Amino acid sequence: MAEITHVGLAVPDLDQAISWYGKVFGFYVLAGPFDFDAAAEDQSDMTQDLQGHEIKKMRNVHLMSSGGVGIELFEFQSPLFDEPPAKHNGFFHICLIVEDLVEAIERVVLHGGKQKSKIWNVSAGKPHYLVYTEDPFGNIIELYTRSTSEMYANK
Repeated sequence: MAEITHVGLAVPDLDQAISWYGKVFGFYVLAGPFDFDAAAEDQSDMTQDLQGHEIKKMRNVHLMSSGGVGIELFEFQSPLFDEPPAKHNGFFHICLIVEDLVEAIERVVLHGGKQKSKIWNVSAGKPHYLVYTEDPFGNIIELYTRSTSEMYANK
């Protein structure tokens, strides 16, 4: 039905966390780090659609394990890490790979959840789509059409 591709984790220092996860667990950088500054973005922006318009500045990186499961680390800079909205503390979303993105969104909504963002294509010309949804309990579930490594390997 679905499989886990990565977990998102908020950290106070992205560079320190990259080093720690590499040393302790052998995670390696797959893509990034990426910087986001809302002041420099277009009106229709994927980061703010996914994270919320209160996020003005952040950094993130995709780390990969040897088993193919990733961790996406986020350093929220504005607001600061010790002041983030509750939805950005610690583990704030899981990501699942689904066969049919639209059907999965429909199931989420049918069973009391919500679609939180638009559907985004992260690689022009490739079937690399994602969307944020929410379960009935407020947990964010990101849905991917492909694995993290396939979606971000050539970024």
